[in-house]
Amino acid sequence: MAGIFEVFLDGDSFFRFRLKSPDGAVIAVSTPFEDKPAVVAGIAAARECAGMGLVTDLCPVASVREPAVTVRPSAVPHRAAPPACDEPRTASDGFRTRAKELRHAASAPRWTGAA
Repeated sequence: MAGIFEVFLDGDSFFRFRLKSPDGAVIAVSTPFEDKPAVVAGIAAARECAGMGLVTDLCPVASVREPAVTVRPSAVPHRAAPPACDEPRTASDGFRTRAKELRHAASAPRWTGAA
């Protein structure tokens, strides 16, 4: 199920919208708009951009914590550590191959057969 946009008046008598998840949690609240046509245009822009928005990580590296180990270390199979973000990836890690597979799957028709 998709999220729900709610239009409301804030305390300063400006129009705003909020995006709520299907379970009712508020995901985002807009900036203030002067009138209803402007808030409707803001909702249209949010709908258009939300699916293709890029993610920019602004968190400092030091803020990432390692998860606590709840299992004995000897019981966990050893895996090679993934390359750090600043290390260049090589074609041998399968990154480009996997990206190509994902692009191919995304460009394939979603529905096949007669309706």
